[in-house]
Amino acid sequence: MADLDGQKKNKEFFAEVPQAAPGFFLKGSHQYDWGLKNRLSRVFNPKDGRTLMLAFDHGYFQGPTTGLERIDQTILPLEPYVDCLMLTRGIQRSIVPATTQKAIALRASGGTSMVSPFDEWEGTDGDDAIKLGRPGYEPLSNESIACSIEEALRLNANVLAVQVFIGSQHERQTIKNMTDIIDQANRYGIAVMGVVAVGRAMARNAQYFRLATRIMAELGCHLVKCYYTETEFETVTSCCPVPIVIAGGKKLPELEALKMSYNALEQGASGVDMGRNIFQADDPIAMVQAVAGVVHGGLTPQKAFKLYEELKAGKKAKKK
Repeated sequence: MADLDGQKKNKEFFAEVPQAAPGFFLKGSHQYDWGLKNRLSRVFNPKDGRTLMLAFDHGYFQGPTTGLERIDQTILPLEPYVDCLMLTRGIQRSIVPATTQKAIALRASGGTSMVSPFDEWEGTDGDDAIKLGRPGYEPLSNESIACSIEEALRLNANVLAVQVFIGSQHERQTIKNMTDIIDQANRYGIAVMGVVAVGRAMARNAQYFRLATRIMAELGCHLVKCYYTETEFETVTSCCPVPIVIAGGKKLPELEALKMSYNALEQGASGVDMGRNIFQADDPIAMVQAVAGVVHGGLTPQKAFKLYEELKAGKKAKKK
């Protein structure tokens, strides 16, 4: 590898220097066609270049995760407060009103379920999912394309989300899924978001995310979703030439989730794609407004948490 062959100079990420995007507000997107720019402008707010995405596509391999048992009851009330809905085509058709004005990030890959061996990859703490790993079942990384480009057009998708498992047994297949979808989506001006899946045996650190996000961007993704790291996250966002949105990950205390969102944005992320930290919060409607306050309102984590507590307390007072 070139980086290992007698390298003398230290790496320079220029994290303090924003990447230029002349004539358009979004990093790395200024040379796209009009239709793709327009779709991205519905995902990312042109006023601040940020997005709050609500992820509730967990059921495609976890089934009815806690908080997603009845999406019509738990998720639809959150819709007014977010920029983009990340979901599967089945839920979009059966639950989400066609009158929605929110951008759509459509899950476009899929494969095995929670009843396959579940010890290889993160994101598999499916609460009520049946953990019945059996010999001979496929690992979660064995995904394929699960949605055609024609289907994406019928559903008016702004973004197609593809899971990519860098370093896994099926790395090549998942990269091929991604590049095939990119080729198809580019014909129609639909964005593709590469979603970084993280193996349990891998260090969830900046070095790994620099590798994974850069590979996805180099191969044509228009945006990338990855986890936040406590150290050197600014190097991840700096050396990825397209927007990065962070995954919410496992359920955290509300203040911690708000701090994670704030820190990621301060270190170059273009948004948050949050699921469990919103819909599993003690008060999901208050929490989504608090996260929106961080993403779009310029609130510090402390002020956002205060807003959360006030909204939560106000709801309790009304019930009395």
